[in-house]
Amino acid sequence: MPTILITGTSSGIGRATAKHFASEGWNVVATMRNPDDAGDLSEDTMVLPLDVTNRDSIEKAVADTVDAFGGLNVLVNNAGFAVIGALEAVSVEQIEQQFAVNVLGTMAMTQAVLPQLRAQKSGTIVNISSIVGRFTYPLGAIYDASKFAVEGFSEAMRFELETIGARIKIVEPGLIASDFGTRSMQFAHDPKLTAYQPLVDAMGAMAAKFSEMAEPADVVAEAVWQAVTDGTDTLRYPAGQAAHAALADREKLDDLTFYAKTKERFGI
Repeated sequence: MPTILITGTSSGIGRATAKHFASEGWNVVATMRNPDDAGDLSEDTMVLPLDVTNRDSIEKAVADTVDAFGGLNVLVNNAGFAVIGALEAVSVEQIEQQFAVNVLGTMAMTQAVLPQLRAQKSGTIVNISSIVGRFTYPLGAIYDASKFAVEGFSEAMRFELETIGARIKIVEPGLIASDFGTRSMQFAHDPKLTAYQPLVDAMGAMAAKFSEMAEPADVVAEAVWQAVTDGTDTLRYPAGQAAHAALADREKLDDLTFYAKTKERFGI
């Protein structure tokens, strides 16, 4: 059976993806910072501790996977979180942590599996990005920038991976029902910065609407499955109806029109 290693599987997209591949008979290595959060994942998967900001943790998880199953066919870089807020309200530490997890963690995981993929002359890396890896929302400068970085990194890595017989894919979720808006999000706000209050109020009003429109994490798991198994060199896979609609809208509108439409949508 092929083997897949997934980061950030304690909940949401990572958990749904682990369950999906396990149901298809794959060897699934579900990783998370605290394995006590695995719950019923441990019934069908191999659960390992992994912190994508710790190189020793990364190397050990990859080595343990290869030792257990004799190889590694797929890496899914899913671990991530969001810092939302006006840039003036965001601390330097929050900016550094945002990129340490979402960008540097993705790069470090990719580096760690490349020797194995090169030796096998095969394999797939799937990077979980977002629709905001291709356009932006108000107060998303830090998080959106991290996902733009993931998109650029992935696109450039196509050349290197093709050279060694492997592939890279980007999955772009839209509005997904998970704990992303709670424990996986940090909202930076300084009430003294009143100039940004209209944006804060607009985002707060939209948050309720977003939760109503959110699709289940299973739609992302299905997109990951398609990316891994379709046998094509397709790079980007929007996940969910909202993602397809939003990205289609972005592609057909020029920058100024899309910016104006976004402001109108948020009531700014």
